[in-house]
Amino acid sequence: MTAKDVESVLKQFASQRALVIGDICLDRWCRYDPAEAEPSRETGIPRIAVLTTETTPGAGGTVANNLAALGAGKVAVLGILGDDGHGYELRQALARRQIDHSLCLFTREWNTFTYTKLLNRETGAEDKPRVDFINTAPLPTHLEEQFLVRFRQAAPTFDVILVSDQAETGAGGVVTEAVRNEIAHFARSSPATVVWVDSRRRPELFRGVIVKPNEEEAAEACLRALGRVDYVQLQALIGGPLLVVTLGPKGAVIVQDGQQSWIPTHPVEHPVDICGAGDSFSAGAALAFSVCRNAAWAVTLGNLVASVTIMKKGTGTATPDEVQEAARRLL
Repeated sequence: MTAKDVESVLKQFASQRALVIGDICLDRWCRYDPAEAEPSRETGIPRIAVLTTETTPGAGGTVANNLAALGAGKVAVLGILGDDGHGYELRQALARRQIDHSLCLFTREWNTFTYTKLLNRETGAEDKPRVDFINTAPLPTHLEEQFLVRFRQAAPTFDVILVSDQAETGAGGVVTEAVRNEIAHFARSSPATVVWVDSRRRPELFRGVIVKPNEEEAAEACLRALGRVDYVQLQALIGGPLLVVTLGPKGAVIVQDGQQSWIPTHPVEHPVDICGAGDSFSAGAALAFSVCRNAAWAVTLGNLVASVTIMKKGTGTATPDEVQEAARRLL
């Protein structure tokens, strides 16, 4: 793939309608002042004195943020958000980025999955335990059914569907067994639509879709499903058109039609923040695969997007101009 090819693919992103479904979360970046950590009068425990807070879409919201920044023609999310303050903040964060959240369900029966990150004002480092708002109970059946109805109605109107299965608890995530089955049914009936899955804990349970784990996630999935690490057999089990295993600075492995190949990348020296790199990779690669149906090109473009975002603090995004510049330097 050449820099000119990258430019051609990027220009076609404007024709793509992309839907992100699953765990749509909120990132809250709280900057605190350690000099203001005076003890509480009631407990004697030193406080964490937060001065400023920035909110951004997280998990599936990060994917959507990257899709919008890359110039996709339409970006929407379908998740289940709490009818709470964090849910309000997430809706505002999505709206600021022109991401359509009208498909989402809002309920008092569910927490808005929220990552609260505490950054030291003096050093800029995240040096305190993260405060996460999570769900550990199974998704209520009636909410699951409403989610499935909205997915069935919306999915045929999109060119690319990205599934964010980020919950690391046994229950409490949006992507349940019933949701996985519905995704598999849609993928079988709509082969022209790219269905791209990123699952931290359950990649081996999806069927008929493109699955993108990282190296650790892929190895664990293989061991659970096969008792050994075998990417070709994992792809055969999933049965989708493609398996992509990202290897960080080493590139990625593609498994397609029973064949495994390695796509190298150009390592970036001294990355600023790798948080969200996988999400930015998925956004770029899924859009690219949708417009060109070339797995190697898709992975190359995904790596270019990630090479831009890891040089930004937090869950950064990449614009088409930034990706083109990266292509001119690295390809």
